[in-house]
Amino acid sequence: MTDIESSPRPAEEFGTIERELHIDASPEVVFDVVSSPEHLKEWWPDEAQYAPVPGEAGRIGFREVDGSVDWQQFTVVDAMPPHHFSFRWTHLEGEQAASGNSFLVRFELEPVGTGTRLRMTESGFRERGWDEAKIAEAHADHSAGWDHFLPRLPAYAAKVGSDR
Repeated sequence: MTDIESSPRPAEEFGTIERELHIDASPEVVFDVVSSPEHLKEWWPDEAQYAPVPGEAGRIGFREVDGSVDWQQFTVVDAMPPHHFSFRWTHLEGEQAASGNSFLVRFELEPVGTGTRLRMTESGFRERGWDEAKIAEAHADHSAGWDHFLPRLPAYAAKVGSDR
């Protein structure tokens, strides 16, 4: 079962993106799939270079049409297997990831039967200090991105789980 529920927000509130999925894999498997760079790049970025340890900085990259890679800074905030993984991303290289210069993504995992309920939340849009138009543009871009990439996660996690 692969249901993705999104929570649309009124136009004036672009502070958070929320998604929920049911995944036919254990929380341990799902945690690995959302935290490990080797697994992450199978469903989200094309490249991932970081250690899944709180405080560790790295980067993830998305391949452009011309073959170049658009690198985004990535810092692990918290890793509590198999319950929670969070990171900040999109801060400028050389900056410490913090509220005001990056987005915060949280994956909360809860066992449900033989599977896992994954709740993904991305916040930090309003904290960037941008005007409403820039906030709305970034929120729409990230919403579309999660709507594209998150549906890839359940099938990949189920495959990883069946391989164990």
